[in-house]
Formats: sequence, C-alpha cells, structure tokens
Amino acid sequence: MAFWRSLALSAILLPLFIHGALCFYLPGVAPQDFQKGDPLQVKVNKLTSTKTQLPYTYYSLPYCPPEKIVDSAENLGEVLRGDRIENSRYVFKMREPQMCNIVCKLKLDAKTAKEFKEKIDDEYRVNMILDNLPLVVPIKRVEPDSTVYQLGFHVGLKGQYTGSKEEKYFIHNHLAFTVKYHRDTLTESARIVGFEVKPFSVKHEFEGKWDEKATRLTTCDPHAKHTVVNSNTPQEVEENKEIIFTYDVEFQESDVKWASRWDAYLLMSDDQIHWFSIVNSLMIVLFLSGMVAMIMLRTLYRDISKYNELETQEEAQEETGWKLVHGDVFRPPNNPDLLCVYVGTGVQFFGMILVTMMFAVLGFLSPSNRGGLMTVMLLLWVFMGIFAGYASARLYKMFKGAEWKKIALKTAIMFPAIVSAIFFVLNALIWGQKSSGAVPFGTMFALIFLWFGISVPLVFVGAYVGFKKPAIENPVKTNKIPRQIPEQAWYMNPIFSILIGGILPFGAVFIELFFILTSIWLNQFYYIFGFLFLVFAILIVTCAEITIVLCYFQLCSEDYLWWWRSYLTSGSSALYLFLYATFYFFTKLEITKLVSGLLYFGYMLIASYAFFVVTGSIGFYACFWFTRLIYSSVKID
Repeated sequence: MAFWRSLALSAILLPLFIHGALCFYLPGVAPQDFQKGDPLQVKVNKLTSTKTQLPYTYYSLPYCPPEKIVDSAENLGEVLRGDRIENSRYVFKMREPQMCNIVCKLKLDAKTAKEFKEKIDDEYRVNMILDNLPLVVPIKRVEPDSTVYQLGFHVGLKGQYTGSKEEKYFIHNHLAFTVKYHRDTLTESARIVGFEVKPFSVKHEFEGKWDEKATRLTTCDPHAKHTVVNSNTPQEVEENKEIIFTYDVEFQESDVKWASRWDAYLLMSDDQIHWFSIVNSLMIVLFLSGMVAMIMLRTLYRDISKYNELETQEEAQEETGWKLVHGDVFRPPNNPDLLCVYVGTGVQFFGMILVTMMFAVLGFLSPSNRGGLMTVMLLLWVFMGIFAGYASARLYKMFKGAEWKKIALKTAIMFPAIVSAIFFVLNALIWGQKSSGAVPFGTMFALIFLWFGISVPLVFVGAYVGFKKPAIENPVKTNKIPRQIPEQAWYMNPIFSILIGGILPFGAVFIELFFILTSIWLNQFYYIFGFLFLVFAILIVTCAEITIVLCYFQLCSEDYLWWWRSYLTSGSSALYLFLYATFYFFTKLEITKLVSGLLYFGYMLIASYAFFVVTGSIGFYACFWFTRLIYSSVKID
C-alpha cells in the first residue's frame, strides 16, 4: 500500500471531469463464460485496516491454507499498493448451491490466538476476489433507501455475553457467500456480476471423532437443511479453543449485465455535493476572470495607451507604475538553476496528470484493472522526463546559462531523490511491521531502473533539444545596474501575498479533496474522473489567474522580483493542502499507532510536495506569459 498512497495521492494533484462513470474494460480483460458445474476459484487478497493503514497477506493469519499456496502474477501497481493475491480452499461450482462446507479445523495456541485478537482489535478486513470482482458486504441503509457495499469482511468482532461485562473476542468463521450471475438464455452460459458475503461467528459442534471429509456438524447440517442464520452462539478466540471454518454458497440470477457489474460498487449517492463543489469553484474562477479582464482590458489598455503617448523623457520620469521597472523586470532571479529545475519538474508532473486523466476518462483505469492507476502514473512520470528536460533547459538558456548537462542532471535527480528518501524511510517502517505493503527488493530494483535507466536519459534528451533551440528573447532590454525597489505597503509583503495567493486554488479543490482522501485512506471506491477532470481544469485556471492578478499589483508597486514569487504564489496552495490533511487526520481517521501516523503524514508530505511543483509551475508560466505580453506592448525609448 506504500507507494500506492504517495502516487495515488498525487492524484490529489489531479482534480476531476464529468460524472460519466461508465466502466470501459481494457482489451484483454474479456468476460469469462461459465457453464453449470464449472469450478470457480476464489482468490484471497491482503488484510486491510483503516485504523493502521498496514496491509498484511491473508495467510499471515493462520487461516486454512491449500496444499500449495500459489501467488498470482501482480503488476507493478498491485505490488506497490500491497496487493498479494493467492489461491484458497474456497472452491465453488457454477450455479450449484452448497451448504455448510467444511474448510478445516484449527486449534489455537497462545501465538495464533494473540494474532487473531490483534487483527480484531485493529478492525482488519479480509479481501477476496472471484472472477476479478472484489468480495463485498452489502449494508442496507434506511435513509435514503439504498445499499452500500463495504470492501471485505471483518476478521471478527468484540463483544460481551448477556449479563457479563468482560469483553471477549469472536471470529467470523462461517461465510455465507452469494454469487450473482447473468445468464445467456441462448447458450445457457453465465457471467459473474456480483460477489457478496455475510459473515457469522458460530461455535460449531459435532458428534464422534473428527474427520474433515466425513464429520457432520450438528450446528450446520446440509442434510437436515439446517444452516447458519445468526451469530447467537459465537466462536471465541482463546488459547486451546478449536475453530471450524465453514461456508455456504448461494447463486442468484441477476438482470445486471457483465459490462455494468461495477456500477453498483461505484455508484455515488452524493453527487449533489460534487456539483456543489464544481459550482463553488466556478464562482471563484468567474470572480478571478472578472479581475483579470478588468486589468487586461481596462487598466492595462489605459496604461499602455498613456505610456505610448508620452512625448518627452521628463513626462516619462513623472510616471509611476509597472512601466518604470521595464529595465529590471527580466533580470535573472536569485538561484536561477533551482527555479529551472522546479519548473521542469512541474511540467513533468503536469504532463503525467493530464495524460492519466485522459486514460481515466476513457475508462482505461477502471477498478477492474487492479493496480492500473499506479502503473500508468509511474510509467507516464518516467516518459514525461523528456518534457522536464526541455522546459528546464529552455529557461536555463534564457538566463544565459551554459552548462546544460548540469541543469539536466539536477532536473532528473532532485525531486525523485527527495521523494525516494522519504519513501525509503516509510518503507523501512513498513518492513519493521512485517506488512505486505513493504516494497520487495525486486520491485525496488525495477523502480530504480525506471528512474536511472529511462527517466534520466530522457531528461538529458529533452534538455539537449531545448538547449539547441535559440534562446528566448526578452521584449525589453535589462539595465546593467539594478533599480532600487521602493518600500512596499504591508499587504505587498512577499510572505503575506504568497500565502494569500494559495487560498483560492486550494478553495477550488478542497471539497473534492475530501472524497479523494476518503477513497485512499478509508478504502472506498473512487471513480468519478469526470468531476476530477473538471476540478483539475478549474485548478489550472485559478492558479493562472490569481498569479497574474498579484503579479500585476506587484509590478505596479515597482517590485520587479516576480520570478520566484509567481511560482510560490500558486504553489503555496500545497501548504493549505497539508494543513487540510492534518485536519482530516484528527477528525475523520481513527489511527492511533505511531507508525501508521508517520505513514499518513509521510505520504501526505509527498503529495503536498508534488502539488506544490504542479501548481507553482502553472502560476509561473501564467506570469511569464503575462509579463512578456504587457512589456512587448509598450514603446520603450
């Protein structure tokens, strides 16, 4: 689950598109037809908990293992998000109901009893898969009248016997599965369209000597049509207790077609809130657009006309405002190399997000393609390195830089190195907890290869092409001696204006941010990339417009140090993102363990850092275009 968090959270950078959550399945993810009696293999996946955020393999608990545990081939994204898909002893036959099948009998010792209790304390859920559909627990809601689906079932629960105050641990050892299928009336074949379960805790009893194949239970007997319907006599988790694991299978015909089988899982009942988010963000954009239009069409037009009509040098010297700094406005900033690196990295992230959003809207990142989002984002990040190198080298050459290889190396290394350092620390913590979320050494090697074997060379290729291009010419000449900046009003203080600039971009996305955080940290489905794309577009416009407005006010105050301030103005929205993540942690999550808290804040730090470079680069390019436009429109003597 480790790196999945960090990059899925860079989907926080993504913000959204239309609510067309129609599932489109990738080529190769074809439906599978089953005839009556065909075997259905249930696969088990990780154990997950919203309280610890640490996934574990299914067989990390002493559940009944098959004769040989076989790992399914996982893609890069699945490994990074902690998925470990393995075979199980749960085998069904298509459209043949089963009642009270015995899986195995287990006697608990002190160690296994402790392991089960710890997982029950931390509210771990068991995840299973049938025909690529995750196992869900249907929960009926009274208001509104609807059914919501909870991924996986709890390992067990805590409770007290009637008349007792002592809290006991009970395990869910009987699973009542429901497999929903859509039947083809012509061929009599069927496709699986639903996989649900109702878990029960039952203290099974039997007579005579135990024989797994021949023993008949008295608490659950298919011959007597006696099945489990409640947990009135629950199975305790204590040392030396014997637990018998059983299951039922019921098949239900459904009108839902295979292509629409994910719709119930992905149905959002609160789409009105998303529309409110969009309308709220659009109001911000309209307000800013009005201000930009006023500046561009009225104030600037008047200023430019007036400046161009000045006849004498004396008249020009009497003027004040943004024209007076024309000889310094394109003076290279402090630390120009660092600015070039951050702008290039922002371009790389922007390209990754944009293309990922296109794939998502087309349906290529459907939940049926498990791990697809993570894999696509990683690969796109690597291949977008060519644009990062190009953007940083073009800007570097404009600043009269000569060592393009040095700037290319910094662009290729700096951001990934900082993220990797945080990631390795977090991964070490996960290793220490023996969680399946820890990235294996083989996958770690693959990530390093993607970075140094593909991304770094592509950054150099992009930088070489960008540096070979003619340098960007400034519309006005730069004076040799810097002009003194007059004392600024309190509201034009750099720190104050930068912090003010980040509020509106964050305000445009924070409602949708709640749903993104909920899907990541509370293991809920999120597949409304339509809204996400719309919010992302609004974020781009908001970042650009607020930066242009504040840049104009800054230049009118005869402060020409706009390079870094334009980047930091919109980039400061990342600070509000991190503060909101902190608020979300204390108000919505129930994380109590130190390691889990460190993981949360570590991943949110990575997400906020990524959000900073994207929004900062958007603001920088908006201000860069704006200053070049206005200074190329006036006559400079």
